[in-house]
Amino acid sequence: MRKPSRPPTARCTLPMYMGFLMSEPKSSTCTRLSEVMNISHDSVNRFLLRESYEPKDLFNEAKCLLNLVGGTLNVDDSTLDKPYSQRMELVGHFWSGKHHRVVKGLNLITLYYTDPQGRSLPVNYRVYDKAEGKTKNDYFLDMLGEVLAWGLQPNFMTGDSWYSCVDNLKTVKNHRMGFMFAVESNRRVSTEKGTWIQVQKLDIPDDGMRVWLRDFGNVKLFRTRLKDQLRHYVVFLPEAEAYDAFKQSDFQKLHDQHWQIEQYHRMIKQVCNIEKFQVRSKVPILNHIFAALCGYVHLQRMQFTEIIRNAYQWQRTLYQDVIAAFVNSFMVGKEYLNPQFQASVNA
Repeated sequence: MRKPSRPPTARCTLPMYMGFLMSEPKSSTCTRLSEVMNISHDSVNRFLLRESYEPKDLFNEAKCLLNLVGGTLNVDDSTLDKPYSQRMELVGHFWSGKHHRVVKGLNLITLYYTDPQGRSLPVNYRVYDKAEGKTKNDYFLDMLGEVLAWGLQPNFMTGDSWYSCVDNLKTVKNHRMGFMFAVESNRRVSTEKGTWIQVQKLDIPDDGMRVWLRDFGNVKLFRTRLKDQLRHYVVFLPEAEAYDAFKQSDFQKLHDQHWQIEQYHRMIKQVCNIEKFQVRSKVPILNHIFAALCGYVHLQRMQFTEIIRNAYQWQRTLYQDVIAAFVNSFMVGKEYLNPQFQASVNA
């Protein structure tokens, strides 16, 4: 984070920008914020250009709300749609699960942590930058090393098939963590020495099957159906004797934690307006994304402390009084538009 050399005088601040993103229903632009808060457009622009927030700043916001020991760490990425962007930095073409095709946008990679008490928050993130010459797997390994150095001590790691390469699996294993990663249907395993078979061709019981994953080692294989598709997951446990006790219910609990990151992706887009910005250069884009993620953390804090029950419901109720006041004032003097009752006449 930027270290100011003198007391700040800017009227636009991070809490102001976060609150704006969490409450503006449509146009979360610098111009709109300046109109709402009666500040200059340049003040908002300077805020986005001046600050230098880092992933560790997000971790510092999240860590005071979490039990850092014994939870589940999840890795996944999401594409932030920017189909009409022109000359905008960090924009590229990425696969979108929403559109089921490659689209134009930014790629946000997140480490999302669920603690033993069930509280879930993002603890690290990256925005894919082609200029850095890294892959998503490189970013994942960088972020994993960082959160462990910062004091996070998860028991399990989960991720989708994009992150289940052998190097990633071995790295997680070397950190003495268990894991559950999705694997592609053609991934090869062995059920008896000297023979290899694709996971899609196996008859897998509900409680899983012990197999040898090629180039890795002993794991337990599970199959589940989601959105009319068969999906396969490999589970590794640091203690070999624990496999027999790891059943379908344990897998389902881990799988449910794994899918919480999808809810996070929806909320940062629908409630925190992470996709809605019109700045073009790298620094303001990254500051906008940080503010949206930080806004998500504080929305979750409000849920943890039962100030709100649901972020979507909370946002919906923000405008109830305003809409009701407008409707009531609009109705005045227009009674003639209502149906007029006339008594029937017998002829």
